[in-house]
Amino acid sequence: MSGVFGIGTSALLAYQRAIQVTGQNIANVGQEGYSRQRIDLATRNPQFSGAGWYGQGVDVSGVSRITDQFVQRQVLDNSAGSARQQVYYQYAQRADSLLADPEAGLAPVLQQFFAAVQDVANDPTSTAARQVLLSEGEALADRFGFLQRRMDEQRQVVEGQIGAAVEEINGLAASIAGLNQQIVEGLGQSGGAPPNDLLDQRDALVERLSELVAVQTLPQDDGSLNVMIGTGQNLVMGNRATALSAQPLGADPSRTEIAVVNPSSVVPVTDIISGGELGALLDVRREIIDPVQNALGRTAVGLALSFNELHSQGVDLDGVAGGDFFRLPEGQVLTGRGNSATGAPTLAYTDAAALTTADYRASFDGVEWRLTRAGSATPLATAAPGGTLAADGFELDLSGIAGAAAGDSFDVRPTRTAAAELGVALTDPRAFAAALPPTTPGTSVAGDNRNALALASLGTERVLANGTTSVSASYNELVANVGVKTRQAQLSAEAQGRMLEDSRAQREAVSGVNLDEEAANLLRYQQAYAAAAQVIATAGTLFDTLLVAVRR
Repeated sequence: MSGVFGIGTSALLAYQRAIQVTGQNIANVGQEGYSRQRIDLATRNPQFSGAGWYGQGVDVSGVSRITDQFVQRQVLDNSAGSARQQVYYQYAQRADSLLADPEAGLAPVLQQFFAAVQDVANDPTSTAARQVLLSEGEALADRFGFLQRRMDEQRQVVEGQIGAAVEEINGLAASIAGLNQQIVEGLGQSGGAPPNDLLDQRDALVERLSELVAVQTLPQDDGSLNVMIGTGQNLVMGNRATALSAQPLGADPSRTEIAVVNPSSVVPVTDIISGGELGALLDVRREIIDPVQNALGRTAVGLALSFNELHSQGVDLDGVAGGDFFRLPEGQVLTGRGNSATGAPTLAYTDAAALTTADYRASFDGVEWRLTRAGSATPLATAAPGGTLAADGFELDLSGIAGAAAGDSFDVRPTRTAAAELGVALTDPRAFAAALPPTTPGTSVAGDNRNALALASLGTERVLANGTTSVSASYNELVANVGVKTRQAQLSAEAQGRMLEDSRAQREAVSGVNLDEEAANLLRYQQAYAAAAQVIATAGTLFDTLLVAVRR
């Protein structure tokens, strides 16, 4: 009798737990990140009697969380990829809309400026035409400055979002480390039974983290989960989280870099960060904002250099040699952090055709200065202290530097800020040099338009990129390049979005709660529970019958 009663009791308790698990699934059907749970039942060891082995009932062996680690890995990868492409596309689209705008872009004012030069060539003695030319020159310089400021605004937004993303990553890492601690403790307290709801919470945090930066995960034997970013930089190890820092680390105080800050060191990790929103922000800065401003600045400098060169070869209405029409930008030279040297190099432009859109670094090895392109170790030029470094259409005068020590450096950006610094130097309309110097002394230059014609042709003359492109074409190439990147980003964002949807749907098929299935389970467990109760009732009836028989 006791055997029948024990079997019924075990079944009653087991199916009560099964109904509880099913109810938990139903209650969390709308909870994002919840993984369906399943009760695991195990037959008790049978007991031998003289007539054979008799069963002892059923036990609950555990509650399993239905997940697929391969599918979850796909979700993390696609989350990082989709978030990266979406953010990248948003910024690329903004840059494309700005540069290609038929009203706010550079192309219309370039055309109007060279049309004004042509008007002076058509009537070189007209003061009105000359005044319009100066006005169009100012408008052109203003448009360069406007585009530069708009890109600077985007840069400031990016820098701010980099800091915000790093702050959120640190918060998520700390939360994951805390959950690791709870999970390890829970496994110890339960003798190895997994705390499923805590595991779901940790997976949800890791998925959000993957939207910010690409992550790799490594489960540990104690139930904790190590999380790495980049090329293997530890972010979470067990119950310890590594804090990232967003701060200026280079010569540019406005440029946010990412580092791991230890008590004894600061380790830069910007270059190893990839994927997610943070990776997209770094890529936008490196692949869109920097190149756009450098290319825009090269166009501005190239225009000013080539226009000034021709203008200085002519003479104005009074026969005086032409001076600078445009005021040249100064370029950007940034002092390296920790430099021993005082002073800085002075940058001067020398050749419009040789200018590139690259950034450079001037570094001192203790004996000589070396000029290299950013990201390259190959020297373009070398010079002794106090000398001159010349390459790619500009030169650096080192005479203003004193007390340099090995390791000192300067970041050189010849065209990064040039668009904002361009201006019109000419103020007197009569000073525009539309004529060429007459070969006969005393000859009037009134009506001479030869230099004005040469200046008007600069809009289409190939004066940039080693004589392969014109001022107008260089801007058109910039617009085209940004347009291509934008289109590629759009297609990639759409593809990554679909991949993320598919992987999440696949995870839902594996781990999601199906109400029809749960309803069927609930009915089956209710019936089993009722049957187990009937077994107990039957055992009680048999026991009562036995008592009655004994009393007689």
